[in-house]
Amino acid sequence: MIDIHCHILPGVDDGAQSLSDSIEMAKRAVEQGIHTIVASPHHKNSRYENPKKEIIDGVKELNEALRLEKIDLEVLPGQEVRIHGEMLEGYELGDILPVNHTPYVLVEFPSNHVPRYTDKLFYDLQMKGLVPVIVHPERNQEIIERSDILYQLVEKGALTQITAASVSGDFGKKIKNFSLQLVEANLTHFIASDAHNVNKRSFKMREAFGVIEKKYGIDMVYYFDENAALLIDGKHVYKEDPERIKRKKLFNLF
Repeated sequence: MIDIHCHILPGVDDGAQSLSDSIEMAKRAVEQGIHTIVASPHHKNSRYENPKKEIIDGVKELNEALRLEKIDLEVLPGQEVRIHGEMLEGYELGDILPVNHTPYVLVEFPSNHVPRYTDKLFYDLQMKGLVPVIVHPERNQEIIERSDILYQLVEKGALTQITAASVSGDFGKKIKNFSLQLVEANLTHFIASDAHNVNKRSFKMREAFGVIEKKYGIDMVYYFDENAALLIDGKHVYKEDPERIKRKKLFNLF
């Protein structure tokens, strides 16, 4: 299993606070069946700056520590980039780090809205050969209320990643139901942990895929698993035509 979004690098954001925390997270990941993790610390949000070079150096050090501990887990470099108007400039200056040096960039929206410049920014990123991957859209209040915003972005080439804990129900019934609606409407392409620690914000990957398999069958599990592998290799991921979520279904969330 591959986890494309995890805050396992020590001491750089609100994830692992120390190397020992990172080691504990790595052990828990292996217990979940994860063999590869993308370290994706926050970048350009209100609290954290984690430019490309610092992340690459940190990933190298963490992989060395994992080898010494004999933990069978590989960590790849990535970044969770809070959306901002200068993202393209940041990429050209070498501060923005796509997942494992591929074209795929993890993009985070504010929790309560989608900035009005998103459509234009995503167009500009794609013209430069980058593919924006919207992380945890199921927890964005405006997208929950107006899912057509996400449909429009996906239709124009963006991808999305929902959080395993959302699917497993750890963020509540409303978010779980909305997450499953995104799956059904072909509005998401990856499931990842967004794990920050081993307590309140752990991996939940095995639990999420259990829900997916029970509701949609093993083929859907393979779909998400294969897409994660394609992403870290920089290859084209599988996509089905997105569908709009009917407003009647949205109202049933509340």
